[in-house]
Amino acid sequence: MNATQQVATLGQSLWLDNLSRSLIRDGTLARLIAEDGVSGVTSNPSIFHSALASSPDYADDMARLKTSEPDAERRYEALVISDIQAACDLLRPTFDASGGNDGYVSLEVAPRWAYDALRTVQEAQRLSAAVDRRNLLIKVPGTPEGIEAFEILTTRGINVNVTLLFSIAQTEAAFAAYIRGLTARMQAGADLRRSKAVASLFLSRVDTNVDKQLTAIGTQQALSLRGKAAVAMARLAYQSYLKTFHGDTFATLANQGASPQYLLWASSGVKNPDYHDLLYVSPLIGKETINTLPDKTLAALREHGQPALRVEEGVAEAETQLTGLAQLGIDMEMVGHSLQVDGVKLFEAAFQKLLQQTG
Repeated sequence: MNATQQVATLGQSLWLDNLSRSLIRDGTLARLIAEDGVSGVTSNPSIFHSALASSPDYADDMARLKTSEPDAERRYEALVISDIQAACDLLRPTFDASGGNDGYVSLEVAPRWAYDALRTVQEAQRLSAAVDRRNLLIKVPGTPEGIEAFEILTTRGINVNVTLLFSIAQTEAAFAAYIRGLTARMQAGADLRRSKAVASLFLSRVDTNVDKQLTAIGTQQALSLRGKAAVAMARLAYQSYLKTFHGDTFATLANQGASPQYLLWASSGVKNPDYHDLLYVSPLIGKETINTLPDKTLAALREHGQPALRVEEGVAEAETQLTGLAQLGIDMEMVGHSLQVDGVKLFEAAFQKLLQQTG
């Protein structure tokens, strides 16, 4: 059993933060599922932009679609939905074996609807119907409008990956929306056992933002906190998860068969080369969590990871670190808001490049 397989025995799922037609056709994804215990896949506009730019496997379909489909966005969807379906099919045995708790593939609503709740709901339902796979998660951003859409989608039985979360408050807003949506669904007499959602909390971008502020402050205290903010935030978010989904708040829904909204550690590849390559992996292994790993980070975990349950360690230290940041004038909620706005812009820019690629 290698390190990646060991992680699964500790109660954490490893999802691949990558998808392309090449990964499916050359057997790489199937091998990662079989040999590394990869149990899910996430995608986003940046991932598909890279896939279409680097893989020759799309050329024939792209040429055909340019003559048969006049709309660039529909051409893009026609190209990637078949990849999403194929990945869902590869992961269906995982989904079945876990009783619907794992084995999911994520597809994102177009980023331009991030501040339009109604259109996000409409697009999520349309994409869900187009993919037509039980182990699909529709990615919806954690903006206020996205959270509103998430609640509605949960009520309607659409399973969601709430993405672009960058703070504890944003994450807790997603938890609350999930519970409201499930409650409405229960009151309508619907079956809760098929409902699934995850909350994707982004990590490395948080440290990048905070570290710049700490370096500018330049004091010994400030410099000592570099590279600490994201893991501290994640550990406290996990404490909030435990309180929310293993307490009285969720008990009635759990008794009806509802599953908690697992935390998913996103943006887990280090951006600072001075940091350990598993900075956002090793300290955050815990039960009922997911880590979505880029290929390079997955390889690092396989090669030299030493898995152990650590996400509940150092909670007091995490609180002290976030208090220290606040004392220095760094507001983590303002950091989260700024990063979420930037994240929407980055995904929208990648999405527009995608449309140009298929144009």
